[in-house]
Amino acid sequence: MSYDVAAVRERFPALDAGFAHFDSPGGSQTPRPVIEAIADALAGPLSNRGDGTLGERNAAAHVAAGRQALADLLGADPSGIVFGRSATQLTYDFSRTLAKTWRPGDEIVVSRLDHDSNIRPWIQATETVGAVVRWAEFDPATGELTVDDIRAALSERTRLVAVTAASNLIGTRPDIPAIARVVHDAGALLYVDGVHYAAHVLVDLDALGADFFVCSPYKFLGPHLGALAASPALLETLSPDKLLPSTNAVPERFEMGTLPYELLSGARAAVDFLATLSGRREGGRRELLAASFAALEEHEDTLRTRIESALAGMKGVALHSRAARRTPTLLLTFDGRDTRDAYRFLAERKVHAPSGSFYALEASRRLGLSDTGGLRVGLAPYNDEADVDRLLTGLTDFLDS
Repeated sequence: MSYDVAAVRERFPALDAGFAHFDSPGGSQTPRPVIEAIADALAGPLSNRGDGTLGERNAAAHVAAGRQALADLLGADPSGIVFGRSATQLTYDFSRTLAKTWRPGDEIVVSRLDHDSNIRPWIQATETVGAVVRWAEFDPATGELTVDDIRAALSERTRLVAVTAASNLIGTRPDIPAIARVVHDAGALLYVDGVHYAAHVLVDLDALGADFFVCSPYKFLGPHLGALAASPALLETLSPDKLLPSTNAVPERFEMGTLPYELLSGARAAVDFLATLSGRREGGRRELLAASFAALEEHEDTLRTRIESALAGMKGVALHSRAARRTPTLLLTFDGRDTRDAYRFLAERKVHAPSGSFYALEASRRLGLSDTGGLRVGLAPYNDEADVDRLLTGLTDFLDS
């Protein structure tokens, strides 16, 4: 089945404003079914979870449906789906919880490729118990983070490795299954930041080998919240700080306060929307998602290849996204030109490609771009050839200005 991008675009009211959006790595636009699901949930009746009133039952249903949808998206057990305000908040929560099991001299590995939300929480957690941070470096010339780079940072004292499944800055997709094998052989746990990855690749928690996988629905057409997937059996071994009256059941004991039921309804709707992208209608949700992500990957790679080919012919443009396997996310810099000027120039022409390091400070510094980063061009399900035309025309005009 062909990818009908025109039909997809019709479902996004934000596109009526006339912008060509290449800002999806920072957060995607929202399709109407997600907006309607959030509004319908709020229209209620809605109460705290329970089994008495209709409002209580509605709340419980939103939670159950949200967990099942995220489980289907991530190839996980719904009883192992934990919701939080954001991926950053969840990582902070789990870093503090896991730190209770560490001892002075234990080692935690973080990577230079990662967003700071998968670096700083672990560094700060080690400081509370006297554990040691070790760094896995990536090759700035190729953008590659290899299993050997991770292996070089491991020792018999390693307790946990935190690594991204896809760089939000340059798109690099490390070989997570291979990394998982060496991490587990070392007797350590693997915490994977899948925030950028889950927007472009169908996740399979078991195939990846991740012990923890965190993502953000607002990066894949949903509302602003975070979700973490893990084995329920693993979650049972962890004891987070919690209020005394709150439940000790998994996964609820990791969720602070009342959940945003309307956002869980929106997350469920986002997964259901993703399942329609291929145009296929028969099959279970996971099967439909597999077809949709296959179609989406082909669509995004076609646009990415066209952009990269055009950039190769532009003088004074450096492309820092070079890994063999990567998402459709490109980081650009310009000889003698500030990428913030390019961002503003494009914005005036209603093309949104932001400039910065996007919280991937260590990666930006490793690439020799200090904290400034570059101009990031990211693709999403609603981007089309006309968007690419506008981007390339805008970049050409900027370089000629």
